Amino acid sequence: MLVNNKILALWGVPRSTSTAFEWMMRQRGDLNCLHEPFGEVWYQGEDPDWPRLAEDSIRTAGLTYDSAWNDLRELADAGPVFIKDFPHYITRLWTPEWLSNFTHSFLIRHPAKTVTSMFKHWPDFDIRETAFAEQRELFDKLTDIHGAPPPVIDSDDVLADPHGMVEQWCTAVGIPFIASALSWEPGARDEVSWWDGGSFHENLRGSDGLKAQPKTSIDISQAPARVKAVVDELLPHYEHLYAHRIRPETASQ
Repeated sequence: MLVNNKILALWGVPRSTSTAFEWMMRQRGDLNCLHEPFGEVWYQGEDPDWPRLAEDSIRTAGLTYDSAWNDLRELADAGPVFIKDFPHYITRLWTPEWLSNFTHSFLIRHPAKTVTSMFKHWPDFDIRETAFAEQRELFDKLTDIHGAPPPVIDSDDVLADPHGMVEQWCTAVGIPFIASALSWEPGARDEVSWWDGGSFHENLRGSDGLKAQPKTSIDISQAPARVKAVVDELLPHYEHLYAHRIRPETASQ
């Protein structure tokens, strides 16, 4: 059964400024926005797929892929919905029929930036938590289904020109651009804090909007060997999507 209103989805990777993008979407006021509804299942549902699961890991009674999808479908039947989530959370679900319930788009980030940030928070992270391989697989699957690639934006491009890149993304996914959504007040971010009380979102709590930032680079020459190896393994997946990204316009607005 298909939803009445297609769900607008942004499929990102961890540490890609995806939650800041989601927070911007929440400022619009015209969509019901959900934060990683399938991620919560993957990490701490009744039957979690998290590879670092331990006996004392949090489990949420009644939380399954079916329950998460039913909740999401009910919202989408009632009105427009946006979700930010990661592709590795939904590999159980992505049949062509299920995927047809969404308007898909992708947010990418260079693996050197993602992996070094993940390592800082989770030194024992599993490579399956990076989502790069699954992001590429889902991108290719959707390209094959539709005969054209879905929209892709790069985190560096968004941070360099938030106004221009968000406007282009909105056009690509078929929603109006609302410039005022790029600004907000600093404060609590309880809506995105189901994991560990929101410890990953300290910068977001202190932020007041998506604002242009100078492009930065990461030197991993002194990084641990494992970080270097993971970056090397993920780089081809990133480059594959990067070739299809929405390119920045020459001038900011």
